[in-house]
Amino acid sequence: MDTPRLPPIGPLRPRHRAGGASVRSAWLRSLWLRSVGRRGSLLFALMVAMLPVAGAPAAAASATPSPWGALVGPWLDATVNAQLRAGEAPLPLRAEVEVGTLDPRLRLAPCQRVEPYLPPQTRLWGRSRIGLRCTAGPVAWNVFLPVTVRVWGPGWVLRRPVAPGEALGPEHAEAAEVEWTAQRDTVLVRPEDWQGREAARGLAAGQVLRTGVVRAPQVFETGATVRLRVEGRGFVLTAVGEALGHGRLGEPVRVRLPSKRVLTGTVIDAETVALPL
Repeated sequence: MDTPRLPPIGPLRPRHRAGGASVRSAWLRSLWLRSVGRRGSLLFALMVAMLPVAGAPAAAASATPSPWGALVGPWLDATVNAQLRAGEAPLPLRAEVEVGTLDPRLRLAPCQRVEPYLPPQTRLWGRSRIGLRCTAGPVAWNVFLPVTVRVWGPGWVLRRPVAPGEALGPEHAEAAEVEWTAQRDTVLVRPEDWQGREAARGLAAGQVLRTGVVRAPQVFETGATVRLRVEGRGFVLTAVGEALGHGRLGEPVRVRLPSKRVLTGTVIDAETVALPL
């Protein structure tokens, strides 16, 4: 992406710019149709078509609008959208961009051309920053401008409070558009990512389901006798051992064999730990 050349800095009327916002569209429906497959696809398509917006910010003017919004807004919107398209999420997302202000103690020399740029290894996600450099002025300067990028996409919101260890089912949550950037934990998008799992702690009504709030159900305790199944190309070996940790479906656990050797495998069921070679 070519870096635009901005016009000379002059008297600016402060204004706030929140770019990239748009209404929900057909991408929500296509996401759920892909994620649930043929069975139940019509049900989820209808659910997503009526999605509420969870925690959406009210439209209000900022008390301290940034004078830089008009200058860097179009470039910033394009850069954010490019990052989202190149990201790991296999679906389009909606972004809202808020441009911050520079430190008021800064005294910058007049500049005829200011260029925005993205610092190395910078991800425009949540609270972030971009660079501004003067390329045509009596004094070259380079500063960093804070920005906030809020990204919205599909997710699941609890209908009611959930106790720690309670198993989650379809009746516990409803589909909604949620803010992905509100926390570090990843938003759970597919129903199979949380249905059949249990709450890792007490959860409140309206809470967004993320990776850190659910866990696989426990099927055996520390000290339980389990069967360790070692799978190789063309053969399967089994041995009995002692679990050295709580066993949760699909998660790793250490097993001590009678020879005192300790191996780590994946919990398959209440009695079996698999160790592929």
